[in-house]
Amino acid sequence: MKLWITRPMTAEVEARARRDFDVEIRESTLPLTREEMQRALNDFDVVVPTLGDLFSAEVFAAELKPRCRLLANFAVGYNHIDVQAAKAAGIRVTNTPGAVTDATADIAMTLILMTARRAGEGERLVRSGGWKGWHPTQMLGTHVTGKTVGILGMGRIGQAIARRCHFGFGMKVAYIARSEKSLEFTATRAGSLESLAGQVDFLVVAVPGGPETQHLIDAPILSAMQPTAMLINIARGEVVDETALIAALESGDIAGAGLDVYEFEPRIPARLIQLENVSLLPHLGTATEEVRSSMGHMALDNVAAFVAGQDLPNPVN
Repeated sequence: MKLWITRPMTAEVEARARRDFDVEIRESTLPLTREEMQRALNDFDVVVPTLGDLFSAEVFAAELKPRCRLLANFAVGYNHIDVQAAKAAGIRVTNTPGAVTDATADIAMTLILMTARRAGEGERLVRSGGWKGWHPTQMLGTHVTGKTVGILGMGRIGQAIARRCHFGFGMKVAYIARSEKSLEFTATRAGSLESLAGQVDFLVVAVPGGPETQHLIDAPILSAMQPTAMLINIARGEVVDETALIAALESGDIAGAGLDVYEFEPRIPARLIQLENVSLLPHLGTATEEVRSSMGHMALDNVAAFVAGQDLPNPVN
C-alpha cells in the first residue's frame, strides 16, 4: 500500500515511515491545494493529512472511486475533514488524541501568564532599547494566583488546564460542559456560557472546532466578561469571532487576550497585531519534539493497523 504524509515530520517519525511503509513525504509545509487533495485520494491507499488540509464534501464528491481508504489525521482535531463525506466515500478517518493534552495545556498557561503579566509587551520594550530601568509602577499587570479561571470545554485538555490552574496557582475553577465532571479538585459548573463569562478573570477556550462551536465566543459573550478579564484561546480560531474580539480589546470591554490560534490563520488582522493588550503565538500548542513525535507515531500506529487489517486504535468514523 502506498502512503502519503502531507507535511515534513520529525526525523524519528520519518525514519519509521520509510522503514515500515512504501511512503512519499511531501516537502512543503503549506496546506494541500485542491489538486493535491485529488492526488491524495487517487494515487495513495493511505494519507496522513493535518490541519489546513481541507478535505471537504466537495473534494470527496469529485472522486467517484477514490483509491484512498484511510485518512490518518495528524492532529486530535479533525474539523478540516468532512468525516461523514469521507465515510460515504468508503474512507476511514483516525486522529491522535491524548498525545497533545499536556503540551496544549502548557501553552494555555503560557498565554495566561504572558497576557496577565504583559510579558510580550515587556519583551518588545527591552528589545526596542526603550526600557529606562525598574521603578515601582512599571508595567503593572494582573496577579494570576488565587484568581478565577473559566474553562469552556472540560475534556482532556480543559481538565489538564484546570488542574494546572488549581494546583499550580491556587485558582478557583468554573467550567461549562455538556455534563457534570468528576474531578479531583473543586470546580463549579456554570449554567450558561454567558454566566461563566461574567464571573471569571480568565476565560479559556478549549472546545473542538466545527460548525457547532463557530463563533461561540461572540460580541454578547465578550460583553458579559468583566472589564478586567482576559480571553485565552488554544482551541480553534473560528470558535472566537475575531472581529468582535478586536472591538472588545480596542474599546477596553475586556483587559486582554492570549491567542495561539486565529480565525483565518495564518492571516492575522493588522488591527490585532497592533494591539499591546494581546499575546500572539504562531499555533505552538503541540510544538515540542516529544509531542510531535508521539503524534506521528500515533498516526503511523493507525496506518499500521489498517495495513494489517486490524482494528484502528483511534477511529473517528
